[in-house]
Amino acid sequence: MIEDKDKFEILRKLDDKGSETQRNLSDKLGFSLGKLNYCLKYLKNHGLIKVSRFRKSKNKLKYMYVLTPRGLKARSKLTIGYMKLKMKEYDELKKELKKFKD
Repeated sequence: MIEDKDKFEILRKLDDKGSETQRNLSDKLGFSLGKLNYCLKYLKNHGLIKVSRFRKSKNKLKYMYVLTPRGLKARSKLTIGYMKLKMKEYDELKKELKKFKD
């Protein structure tokens, strides 16, 4: 199982640009290549992404990662959860700062 934060980041990056090499994607995410490979297999096996190789491409390492409708729904749910978490952190920081002002 992969963490929601990692799932969120991968789904977000794949939605921005679906065709990447795993090496480029792992660099952008700050993941090891092995971790990214594991995560992509997990997402594929759970129906969140589809993976296909470019047939006519000279670069056979390049794949197309497409979010499925289920993947889009999961990304939306993760986005909402992430935003709620950040809003909660913001409110807590705001309370702490208010203590210092008083």
